[in-house]
Amino acid sequence: MENSLLDTLIAKDKALLIYLNNLGNEQWDNLWLWITHQFNWIPLFVVILGLITWKFGVKKTLFTLLFIAIFVAFSDQFTNLIKNLTGRTRPCNAIDMQEYLRQFSYKPRGKSFWSGHASLSTTFTTFIILLLRNKIKYIYVLILFPLVFGYSRLYLGVHYPIDVSAGYISGIILGTLFYKLYKVIFLKVFKESL
Repeated sequence: MENSLLDTLIAKDKALLIYLNNLGNEQWDNLWLWITHQFNWIPLFVVILGLITWKFGVKKTLFTLLFIAIFVAFSDQFTNLIKNLTGRTRPCNAIDMQEYLRQFSYKPRGKSFWSGHASLSTTFTTFIILLLRNKIKYIYVLILFPLVFGYSRLYLGVHYPIDVSAGYISGIILGTLFYKLYKVIFLKVFKESL
């Protein structure tokens, strides 16, 4: 019974990816290839850095950057651990998916479950939203970052929908936990609450 349920879930996951992937067309391919590369989001990170500096000052911003660097490294390594434990092949590299997916020269190696792009971008976004929600009215618009970033992985056929969804869920959990830890450490270091 369990295997048939898992098999059904995997089959639906593949079918949904094929549907979403085939919605794409050549005129949009370069945009989505651009979106999927982390370094192209640097202007967004610079704006966020500016907002944190504006609301917290230089000393607290440096502390926050150090904390972010630590949780980014942790989140990345945790995602790699999960990928190595599950060992799911990326759809773009899976032989049984080749004829159904649009083909790109961009075919990352490594495993598929869960999406590091979705997980890390959601961890970061959750943390930043929690950090700035009482200081910047429209900070919630930042949720578009992981949504668009994660969708790029489906568009390019490098992750399944379950990979991206699990990445989002793990990111929300990790981002919330990191924020709670940050608040505790912030209070001890600066002798004030956020």
